[in-house]
Amino acid sequence: MTGLLLAVLAGVGAYLIYTEVALGWRGLRLPQASGVARRRSRRRDWLVQAGLADIPVRELAAVIAALALLGSVAAYAVFGGPLPAIATGAFAGSFPLASYRVRRAARRAAAMDAWPRLLEELRILTSSLGRSIPQALFDVGRRAPEELRPAFLAAQREWLLSTDFTRTLQVLKGNLADPTADAVCETLLVAHEVGGTDLDRRLEALIDDRVQDTQGRKDARAKQAGARFARRFVLIVPAGMALAGMSVGTGRQAYQTPSGQLLVVVAIGLVIACWVWAGRVMVLPEEERVFDA
Repeated sequence: MTGLLLAVLAGVGAYLIYTEVALGWRGLRLPQASGVARRRSRRRDWLVQAGLADIPVRELAAVIAALALLGSVAAYAVFGGPLPAIATGAFAGSFPLASYRVRRAARRAAAMDAWPRLLEELRILTSSLGRSIPQALFDVGRRAPEELRPAFLAAQREWLLSTDFTRTLQVLKGNLADPTADAVCETLLVAHEVGGTDLDRRLEALIDDRVQDTQGRKDARAKQAGARFARRFVLIVPAGMALAGMSVGTGRQAYQTPSGQLLVVVAIGLVIACWVWAGRVMVLPEEERVFDA
């Protein structure tokens, strides 16, 4: 009877964890469809921003499994026990996600730096040179950073096939998944459909806003440079001390005792917690997409 009760509790716990992670279910109520759609949209945006929209999930899982295995083998060679190997392997398996997170941040930073220049070119093409809004947008896209060009090319193909500017901007917004791109696309859509002579003024205001935001984020990152460098020692120092402990007396045998195994697992958990906490403290607030429907 006790075994059955434990099995039921384990099943319920696994179900609650899955629904919270996959469906956004928090608490004892059914997940809302809007919440599920929002989480899926954010997950899709994250993959697009990291440049992973076309990478199969199986390939990502294979990389995670390979690194987890290598981490487990290395930890077993150092500590000589299964518990530290499992804990280290789980931590090593998170390295690809961390790498993609860094890649996403770099791509977003490059796009943020490029948008003021792109908007200025767009303003000149539409006002001074008299280009149509779609043609000016595609001309600007050809001189965009390498990370942004595929989105502009996909939008241009949609325009050539359908000549529907609304659908064209939807394609561009979906492939960029960027708040600034959303604001630019909505501004251009209104100007294209309604007309008017205030597009130059709106683009100029948007340029000023992007410049201020970009400069503020650069200043914040510069102030965090020392802390970001010091964060690496959260991993380097404990790893160095663990290796040094092997060469002191009976250090390797001490790692293999039951109490030594437990203390090593606790130490690995503390290192991971400090690493994650330090990363969250230094995270700059991100802009939320508003016109992503």
